[in-house]
Amino acid sequence: MIRSFALVMNMPNASPSRTPMPVAVHVLGLSVFALGTSEFMLSGLLQPIARDMDVSIPQAGLLVSAFAIGMVVGAPLLAAATLRLPRRTTLVALLAVFGLGQVAGALAPTYGVLFASRVVSALACAGFWAVGAAVAVSLVPVDARARAMAIMVGGLSIANIAGVPAGALLGQHAGWRAAFWAVAALSAVGLVGVLALVPATQPPTGADAPRLRTELAIYRDRQVWLALITTALNAAAVFCLFSYLAPLLTETAGLPESWVPTVLALFGVGALIGTTIGGRVADAHLFGTMYGGIGAAAVVMAVLALTAHTAAAAIGMAVLLGVAAFTTAPALNARMFNVANAAPTLAGATTTSAFNLGNTIGPWLGGLVIGAGWGYPAVAWLGAGLAALALLTTVVAGRVHGSASRVVARSAVPQHEREPVG
Repeated sequence: MIRSFALVMNMPNASPSRTPMPVAVHVLGLSVFALGTSEFMLSGLLQPIARDMDVSIPQAGLLVSAFAIGMVVGAPLLAAATLRLPRRTTLVALLAVFGLGQVAGALAPTYGVLFASRVVSALACAGFWAVGAAVAVSLVPVDARARAMAIMVGGLSIANIAGVPAGALLGQHAGWRAAFWAVAALSAVGLVGVLALVPATQPPTGADAPRLRTELAIYRDRQVWLALITTALNAAAVFCLFSYLAPLLTETAGLPESWVPTVLALFGVGALIGTTIGGRVADAHLFGTMYGGIGAAAVVMAVLALTAHTAAAAIGMAVLLGVAAFTTAPALNARMFNVANAAPTLAGATTTSAFNLGNTIGPWLGGLVIGAGWGYPAVAWLGAGLAALALLTTVVAGRVHGSASRVVARSAVPQHEREPVG
Protein backbone atom coordinates (compact mmCIF):
# COMPACT_ATOMS: atom_id res chain seq x y z
CA MET A 1 0.00 0.00 0.00
CA ILE A 2 2.82 2.40 0.86
CA ARG A 3 4.61 1.48 -2.38
CA SER A 4 1.42 2.16 -4.36
CA PHE A 5 1.03 5.55 -2.72
CA ALA A 6 4.64 6.40 -3.54
CA LEU A 7 4.17 5.42 -7.18
CA VAL A 8 1.13 7.69 -7.46
CA MET A 9 2.79 10.68 -5.81
CA ASN A 10 6.38 10.34 -7.09
CA MET A 11 5.76 12.02 -10.46
CA PRO A 12 8.61 12.36 -12.98
CA ASN A 13 11.07 15.11 -12.13
CA ALA A 14 11.43 18.16 -14.31
CA SER A 15 15.19 17.80 -13.85
CA PRO A 16 17.11 14.52 -13.53
CA SER A 17 19.34 16.12 -10.88
CA ARG A 18 16.54 16.41 -8.38
CA THR A 19 16.94 14.29 -5.27
CA PRO A 20 14.32 11.51 -4.97
CA MET A 21 11.87 11.90 -2.12
CA PRO A 22 12.71 9.79 0.96
CA VAL A 23 10.27 6.93 1.57
CA ALA A 24 9.42 8.47 4.98
CA VAL A 25 7.83 11.45 3.21
CA HIS A 26 5.55 9.04 1.31
CA VAL A 27 4.66 7.30 4.58
CA LEU A 28 3.63 10.65 6.03
CA GLY A 29 1.53 11.26 2.94
CA LEU A 30 -0.14 7.88 3.42
CA SER A 31 -0.98 8.80 7.02
CA VAL A 32 -2.40 12.10 5.83
CA PHE A 33 -4.67 10.06 3.54
CA ALA A 34 -6.38 8.67 6.67
CA LEU A 35 -6.51 12.09 8.34
CA GLY A 36 -7.85 13.74 5.20
CA THR A 37 -10.52 11.12 4.70
CA SER A 38 -11.86 11.84 8.18
CA GLU A 39 -11.59 15.60 7.77
CA PHE A 40 -13.41 15.82 4.44
CA MET A 41 -15.73 12.81 4.34
CA LEU A 42 -18.48 14.67 6.17
CA SER A 43 -19.17 16.63 2.97
CA GLY A 44 -20.74 13.41 1.63
CA LEU A 45 -22.34 12.38 4.93
CA LEU A 46 -24.15 15.56 6.01
CA GLN A 47 -27.55 14.37 4.88
CA PRO A 48 -27.53 10.91 6.55
CA ILE A 49 -26.00 12.36 9.73
CA ALA A 50 -28.61 15.13 9.82
CA ARG A 51 -31.41 12.56 9.43
CA ASP A 52 -29.98 10.17 12.03
CA MET A 53 -29.17 12.86 14.61
CA ASP A 54 -32.36 14.84 13.90
CA VAL A 55 -30.53 18.10 13.15
CA SER A 56 -30.55 20.49 10.19
CA ILE A 57 -27.96 20.34 7.40
CA PRO A 58 -26.32 23.61 8.58
CA GLN A 59 -26.08 22.07 12.08
CA ALA A 60 -24.52 18.95 10.62
CA GLY A 61 -22.18 21.24 8.71
CA LEU A 62 -20.91 22.55 12.03
CA LEU A 63 -19.24 19.16 12.50
CA VAL A 64 -16.86 20.27 9.73
CA SER A 65 -16.20 23.44 11.69
CA ALA A 66 -15.75 21.42 14.90
CA PHE A 67 -12.92 19.48 13.30
CA ALA A 68 -11.39 22.66 11.97
CA ILE A 69 -11.59 24.38 15.38
CA GLY A 70 -9.73 21.45 16.92
CA MET A 71 -7.07 21.81 14.23
CA VAL A 72 -6.72 25.56 14.80
CA VAL A 73 -6.26 25.17 18.56
CA GLY A 74 -4.41 21.88 18.54
CA ALA A 75 -1.66 22.64 16.03
CA PRO A 76 0.22 25.34 17.97
CA LEU A 77 -0.50 23.84 21.40
CA LEU A 78 0.68 20.35 20.49
CA ALA A 79 3.62 21.70 18.49
CA ALA A 80 4.78 23.63 21.56
CA ALA A 81 4.08 20.75 23.96
CA THR A 82 6.01 18.22 21.86
CA LEU A 83 8.84 20.52 20.80
CA ARG A 84 11.50 18.52 22.68
CA LEU A 85 10.00 15.04 22.24
CA PRO A 86 11.22 12.45 19.70
CA ARG A 87 9.26 13.15 16.55
CA ARG A 88 8.45 9.56 15.55
CA THR A 89 7.15 8.80 19.04
CA THR A 90 5.00 11.92 18.86
CA LEU A 91 3.59 10.94 15.46
CA VAL A 92 2.71 7.43 16.67
CA ALA A 93 0.96 8.74 19.80
CA LEU A 94 -1.04 11.26 17.80
CA LEU A 95 -2.16 8.66 15.25
CA ALA A 96 -3.30 6.40 18.11
CA VAL A 97 -5.39 9.18 19.67
CA PHE A 98 -6.81 10.04 16.26
CA GLY A 99 -7.89 6.43 15.68
CA LEU A 100 -9.59 6.30 19.08
CA GLY A 101 -11.42 9.51 18.19
CA GLN A 102 -12.81 7.80 15.08
CA VAL A 103 -14.02 4.89 17.21
CA ALA A 104 -15.75 7.33 19.57
CA GLY A 105 -17.45 8.99 16.58
CA ALA A 106 -18.64 5.65 15.26
CA LEU A 107 -20.21 4.84 18.65
CA ALA A 108 -21.56 8.35 19.37
CA PRO A 109 -25.15 8.13 20.70
CA THR A 110 -25.88 11.86 20.33
CA TYR A 111 -24.93 14.85 18.22
CA GLY A 112 -23.05 16.35 21.19
CA VAL A 113 -20.85 13.28 21.61
CA LEU A 114 -20.19 13.17 17.87
CA PHE A 115 -19.24 16.87 17.97
CA ALA A 116 -16.82 16.25 20.87
CA SER A 117 -15.25 13.26 19.11
CA ARG A 118 -14.59 15.43 16.07
CA VAL A 119 -12.77 18.00 18.20
CA VAL A 120 -10.60 15.35 19.91
CA SER A 121 -9.75 13.73 16.56
CA ALA A 122 -8.90 17.13 15.16
CA LEU A 123 -6.50 17.91 18.01
CA ALA A 124 -4.55 14.76 17.22
CA CYS A 125 -4.76 15.43 13.48
CA ALA A 126 -3.42 18.96 14.00
CA GLY A 127 -0.47 17.76 16.00
CA PHE A 128 0.35 15.14 13.37
CA TRP A 129 0.21 17.72 10.58
CA ALA A 130 2.47 20.15 12.45
CA VAL A 131 5.09 17.59 13.44
CA GLY A 132 4.78 15.60 10.20
CA ALA A 133 5.30 18.67 8.04
CA ALA A 134 8.41 19.60 10.05
CA VAL A 135 9.74 16.06 9.59
CA ALA A 136 9.01 16.11 5.84
CA VAL A 137 10.84 19.38 5.16
CA SER A 138 13.74 18.33 7.40
CA LEU A 139 14.35 15.30 5.19
CA VAL A 140 14.78 17.24 1.92
CA PRO A 141 16.87 20.20 0.63
CA VAL A 142 15.34 23.66 0.87
CA ASP A 143 14.65 23.76 -2.88
CA ALA A 144 12.51 20.61 -2.60
CA ARG A 145 10.19 21.78 0.18
CA ALA A 146 7.19 22.37 -2.07
CA ARG A 147 7.65 18.89 -3.58
CA ALA A 148 7.75 17.32 -0.11
CA MET A 149 4.66 19.25 0.95
CA ALA A 150 2.97 18.29 -2.33
CA ILE A 151 3.33 14.64 -1.31
CA MET A 152 1.74 15.32 2.07
CA VAL A 153 -1.00 17.42 0.49
CA GLY A 154 -1.29 14.63 -2.09
CA GLY A 155 -2.53 12.45 0.75
CA LEU A 156 -5.48 14.82 0.98
CA SER A 157 -5.98 14.67 -2.79
CA ILE A 158 -6.06 10.88 -2.80
CA ALA A 159 -8.40 11.01 0.20
CA ASN A 160 -10.77 13.07 -1.92
CA ILE A 161 -10.45 10.64 -4.86
CA ALA A 162 -10.86 7.42 -2.87
CA GLY A 163 -11.54 8.01 0.82
CA VAL A 164 -14.27 10.66 0.70
CA PRO A 165 -16.37 8.99 -2.02
CA ALA A 166 -15.93 5.63 -0.29
CA GLY A 167 -17.15 7.24 2.93
CA ALA A 168 -20.19 8.60 1.10
CA LEU A 169 -20.92 5.16 -0.36
CA LEU A 170 -20.59 3.56 3.06
CA GLY A 171 -22.88 6.22 4.46
CA GLN A 172 -25.52 5.44 1.85
CA HIS A 173 -25.33 1.63 2.04
CA ALA A 174 -23.97 0.71 5.48
CA GLY A 175 -24.72 3.83 7.54
CA TRP A 176 -22.48 6.82 8.19
CA ARG A 177 -20.97 5.13 11.26
CA ALA A 178 -19.31 2.55 9.01
CA ALA A 179 -17.27 5.37 7.45
CA PHE A 180 -15.84 6.23 10.88
CA TRP A 181 -14.89 2.59 11.49
CA ALA A 182 -13.13 2.50 8.13
CA VAL A 183 -11.06 5.59 8.96
CA ALA A 184 -10.10 4.04 12.32
CA ALA A 185 -8.69 1.08 10.38
CA LEU A 186 -6.82 3.40 7.99
CA SER A 187 -5.22 5.22 10.90
CA ALA A 188 -3.97 1.89 12.26
CA VAL A 189 -2.29 1.19 8.90
CA GLY A 190 -0.67 4.64 8.98
CA LEU A 191 0.57 4.03 12.52
CA VAL A 192 2.31 0.81 11.46
CA GLY A 193 3.89 2.62 8.51
CA VAL A 194 5.27 5.40 10.69
CA LEU A 195 6.70 2.89 13.17
CA ALA A 196 8.36 0.88 10.41
CA LEU A 197 9.63 3.51 7.99
CA VAL A 198 9.92 6.96 9.54
CA PRO A 199 13.44 7.31 10.99
CA ALA A 200 13.72 7.53 14.76
CA THR A 201 15.36 10.75 15.90
CA GLN A 202 16.22 12.12 19.29
CA PRO A 203 15.46 15.79 19.96
CA PRO A 204 18.51 18.09 19.96
CA THR A 205 20.04 18.86 23.33
CA GLY A 206 22.16 21.62 24.80
CA ALA A 207 22.63 24.70 22.68
CA ASP A 208 20.83 23.06 19.74
CA ALA A 209 17.70 22.22 21.74
CA PRO A 210 14.56 23.90 20.34
CA ARG A 211 13.33 26.79 22.48
CA LEU A 212 9.74 27.96 22.42
CA ARG A 213 10.73 31.60 22.95
CA THR A 214 13.02 31.48 19.90
CA GLU A 215 10.36 29.88 17.71
CA LEU A 216 7.69 32.37 18.86
CA ALA A 217 9.88 35.16 17.46
CA ILE A 218 8.56 34.35 13.98
CA TYR A 219 5.30 36.08 14.86
CA ARG A 220 7.07 39.44 14.86
CA ASP A 221 7.40 39.18 11.08
CA ARG A 222 4.65 40.70 8.94
CA GLN A 223 5.37 38.20 6.17
CA VAL A 224 4.38 35.38 8.54
CA TRP A 225 1.07 37.13 9.23
CA LEU A 226 0.46 37.81 5.55
CA ALA A 227 1.11 34.14 4.78
CA LEU A 228 -1.26 33.12 7.60
CA ILE A 229 -4.05 35.44 6.44
CA THR A 230 -3.72 34.39 2.81
CA THR A 231 -3.83 30.71 3.73
CA ALA A 232 -6.88 31.19 5.97
CA LEU A 233 -8.81 33.19 3.36
CA ASN A 234 -8.02 30.69 0.62
CA ALA A 235 -9.17 27.77 2.77
CA ALA A 236 -12.33 29.63 3.82
CA ALA A 237 -13.15 30.26 0.17
CA VAL A 238 -12.82 26.63 -0.84
CA PHE A 239 -14.43 24.99 2.19
CA CYS A 240 -17.30 27.41 2.45
CA LEU A 241 -18.43 25.80 -0.83
CA PHE A 242 -17.00 22.28 -0.53
CA SER A 243 -18.74 21.65 2.81
CA TYR A 244 -22.12 22.13 1.12
CA LEU A 245 -21.25 20.67 -2.28
CA ALA A 246 -23.40 17.55 -1.78
CA PRO A 247 -26.67 19.43 -1.10
CA LEU A 248 -25.83 21.91 -3.89
CA LEU A 249 -25.55 19.01 -6.31
CA THR A 250 -28.78 17.36 -5.20
CA GLU A 251 -31.02 20.31 -4.38
CA THR A 252 -29.81 22.92 -6.87
CA ALA A 253 -28.28 20.98 -9.77
CA GLY A 254 -30.92 18.25 -9.49
CA LEU A 255 -28.58 15.26 -9.33
CA PRO A 256 -29.73 12.16 -7.43
CA GLU A 257 -27.98 11.53 -4.12
CA SER A 258 -26.32 8.44 -5.59
CA TRP A 259 -24.23 10.76 -7.82
CA VAL A 260 -22.59 12.53 -4.87
CA PRO A 261 -19.74 10.00 -4.35
CA THR A 262 -18.89 10.17 -8.06
CA VAL A 263 -18.69 13.96 -8.08
CA LEU A 264 -16.62 13.97 -4.88
CA ALA A 265 -14.24 11.49 -6.53
CA LEU A 266 -13.98 13.79 -9.56
CA PHE A 267 -13.19 16.70 -7.24
CA GLY A 268 -10.45 14.52 -5.79
CA VAL A 269 -9.07 13.76 -9.27
CA GLY A 270 -8.92 17.49 -9.87
CA ALA A 271 -7.21 17.94 -6.51
CA LEU A 272 -4.55 15.36 -7.39
CA ILE A 273 -3.92 17.08 -10.72
CA GLY A 274 -3.64 20.42 -8.94
CA THR A 275 -1.29 19.04 -6.29
CA THR A 276 0.95 17.59 -8.99
CA ILE A 277 1.06 20.89 -10.87
CA GLY A 278 1.70 22.89 -7.70
CA GLY A 279 4.41 20.51 -6.51
CA ARG A 280 6.25 20.79 -9.82
CA VAL A 281 6.19 24.55 -10.28
CA ALA A 282 5.93 26.11 -6.81
CA ASP A 283 9.58 25.74 -5.79
CA ALA A 284 10.65 27.82 -8.80
CA HIS A 285 7.56 30.08 -9.09
CA LEU A 286 6.14 30.45 -5.60
CA PHE A 287 4.13 33.65 -6.01
CA GLY A 288 3.16 32.83 -9.58
CA THR A 289 1.62 29.56 -8.38
CA MET A 290 -0.34 31.37 -5.67
CA TYR A 291 -1.60 34.06 -8.04
CA GLY A 292 -2.70 31.50 -10.61
CA GLY A 293 -4.29 29.02 -8.21
CA ILE A 294 -6.18 31.49 -6.03
CA GLY A 295 -7.33 33.56 -9.00
CA ALA A 296 -8.53 30.45 -10.84
CA ALA A 297 -10.48 29.29 -7.76
CA ALA A 298 -12.27 32.65 -7.57
CA VAL A 299 -13.28 32.43 -11.24
CA VAL A 300 -14.42 28.81 -10.96
CA MET A 301 -16.66 29.53 -7.97
CA ALA A 302 -18.18 32.57 -9.68
CA VAL A 303 -18.97 30.48 -12.75
CA LEU A 304 -20.45 27.75 -10.53
CA ALA A 305 -22.71 30.31 -8.88
CA LEU A 306 -24.02 31.28 -12.32
CA THR A 307 -24.43 27.70 -13.62
CA ALA A 308 -25.34 25.75 -10.46
CA HIS A 309 -28.78 24.79 -11.81
CA THR A 310 -27.15 22.89 -14.70
CA ALA A 311 -25.92 19.49 -13.58
CA ALA A 312 -23.14 19.11 -16.16
CA ALA A 313 -21.78 22.58 -15.41
CA ALA A 314 -21.87 21.97 -11.65
CA ILE A 315 -19.91 18.74 -12.05
CA GLY A 316 -17.34 20.39 -14.33
CA MET A 317 -16.83 23.31 -11.95
CA ALA A 318 -16.39 20.89 -9.02
CA VAL A 319 -13.50 19.23 -10.88
CA LEU A 320 -11.91 22.56 -11.80
CA LEU A 321 -12.24 23.79 -8.22
CA GLY A 322 -10.24 20.77 -7.06
CA VAL A 323 -7.51 21.61 -9.58
CA ALA A 324 -7.35 25.30 -8.65
CA ALA A 325 -7.53 24.87 -4.87
CA PHE A 326 -4.87 22.16 -4.64
CA THR A 327 -2.49 23.79 -7.11
CA THR A 328 -2.10 26.50 -4.48
CA ALA A 329 -1.67 24.23 -1.44
CA PRO A 330 2.01 23.21 -1.86
CA ALA A 331 2.97 26.85 -2.49
CA LEU A 332 1.14 28.09 0.61
CA ASN A 333 2.82 25.44 2.75
CA ALA A 334 6.29 26.10 1.33
CA ARG A 335 5.80 29.86 1.69
CA MET A 336 5.20 29.55 5.43
CA PHE A 337 8.27 27.37 5.92
CA ASN A 338 10.33 29.89 3.96
CA VAL A 339 9.25 32.97 5.93
CA ALA A 340 9.44 31.09 9.25
CA ASN A 341 12.66 29.22 8.53
CA ALA A 342 13.97 29.81 12.06
CA ALA A 343 11.04 27.88 13.58
CA PRO A 344 10.14 24.84 11.46
CA THR A 345 7.87 23.18 14.05
CA LEU A 346 5.78 26.28 14.65
CA ALA A 347 5.83 26.99 10.91
CA GLY A 348 4.04 23.70 10.31
CA ALA A 349 1.67 24.39 13.19
CA THR A 350 0.93 27.89 11.94
CA THR A 351 0.14 26.63 8.45
CA THR A 352 -2.15 23.95 9.87
CA SER A 353 -3.93 26.50 12.06
CA ALA A 354 -4.28 28.92 9.16
CA PHE A 355 -5.78 26.31 6.84
CA ASN A 356 -8.22 25.19 9.48
CA LEU A 357 -9.10 28.67 10.63
CA GLY A 358 -10.37 29.04 7.09
CA ASN A 359 -12.02 25.62 7.29
CA THR A 360 -13.85 26.86 10.42
CA ILE A 361 -14.92 30.23 9.09
CA GLY A 362 -15.89 29.00 5.62
CA PRO A 363 -18.55 26.42 6.57
CA TRP A 364 -19.89 28.76 9.28
CA LEU A 365 -20.32 31.62 6.80
CA GLY A 366 -21.80 29.22 4.27
CA GLY A 367 -24.29 28.02 6.88
CA LEU A 368 -25.30 31.61 7.59
CA VAL A 369 -25.93 32.20 3.89
CA ILE A 370 -28.03 29.03 3.62
CA GLY A 371 -29.88 29.83 6.86
CA ALA A 372 -30.75 33.27 5.50
CA GLY A 373 -32.55 31.57 2.62
CA TRP A 374 -30.21 32.79 -0.13
CA GLY A 375 -29.66 29.31 -1.51
CA TYR A 376 -26.61 27.21 -2.34
CA PRO A 377 -25.46 29.31 -5.34
CA ALA A 378 -24.97 32.20 -2.92
CA VAL A 379 -22.41 30.06 -1.08
CA ALA A 380 -20.42 29.86 -4.31
CA TRP A 381 -20.54 33.67 -4.64
CA LEU A 382 -19.30 33.96 -1.06
CA GLY A 383 -16.42 31.59 -1.85
CA ALA A 384 -15.46 33.66 -4.90
CA GLY A 385 -15.38 36.81 -2.77
CA LEU A 386 -13.18 35.21 -0.12
CA ALA A 387 -10.79 33.97 -2.81
CA ALA A 388 -10.58 37.51 -4.22
CA LEU A 389 -9.53 38.73 -0.76
CA ALA A 390 -6.89 35.97 -0.59
CA LEU A 391 -5.57 37.10 -3.96
CA LEU A 392 -5.33 40.67 -2.67
CA THR A 393 -3.29 39.65 0.38
CA THR A 394 -1.02 37.61 -1.91
CA VAL A 395 -0.35 40.71 -4.00
CA VAL A 396 0.50 42.65 -0.81
CA ALA A 397 2.81 39.85 0.35
CA GLY A 398 4.53 39.83 -3.04
CA ARG A 399 5.24 43.54 -2.84
CA VAL A 400 6.51 43.29 0.73
CA HIS A 401 8.67 40.33 -0.26
CA GLY A 402 10.20 42.31 -3.10
CA SER A 403 11.17 45.19 -0.83
CA ALA A 404 12.08 43.35 2.38
CA SER A 405 15.68 42.53 3.19
CA ARG A 406 14.76 39.11 4.60
CA VAL A 407 12.44 37.26 6.91
CA VAL A 408 13.08 36.50 10.57
CA ALA A 409 16.55 35.18 11.34
CA ARG A 410 17.96 35.86 7.85
CA SER A 411 21.49 36.13 9.13
CA ALA A 412 21.20 32.70 10.73
CA VAL A 413 20.23 30.99 7.47
CA PRO A 414 23.03 29.91 5.11
CA GLN A 415 23.06 31.48 1.67
CA HIS A 416 22.15 28.22 -0.12
CA GLU A 417 19.03 27.80 2.07
CA ARG A 418 17.58 31.25 1.49
CA GLU A 419 14.09 31.61 0.15
CA PRO A 420 13.59 31.50 -3.62
CA VAL A 421 12.13 34.69 -5.04
CA GLY A 422 9.43 32.78 -6.96
